Amino acid sequence: MYIVHSTFQVPPEKADEVISIYHNRSRLVEKAAGFQRFLLLQNEKKSGELTVFMEWDSKEDFLAWVSSEDYKRIHELEKKYPDQELAAIIPTITRYKVVST
Repeated sequence: MYIVHSTFQVPPEKADEVISIYHNRSRLVEKAAGFQRFLLLQNEKKSGELTVFMEWDSKEDFLAWVSSEDYKRIHELEKKYPDQELAAIIPTITRYKVVST
């Protein structure tokens, strides 16, 4: 199993807007080979801190996803988001290999 976290900061007053975007996302990732689970997490104490949590069967499955045309298409749309403050956010990505359950 392979876990990927993508954590980013948004202005607290825009957190609900970003959550809504994720709530209405394309869900293309759910069709990717090896994809298991997607969660959007909000820090309880810092409402503007959001983390995308994705669970994969393997690192290879995740890497295949980030090389896919669907992934590229989704992330190109993000760059064109009307709110340029949100479009310019660069997340911190952390990857984990699950070594025990």
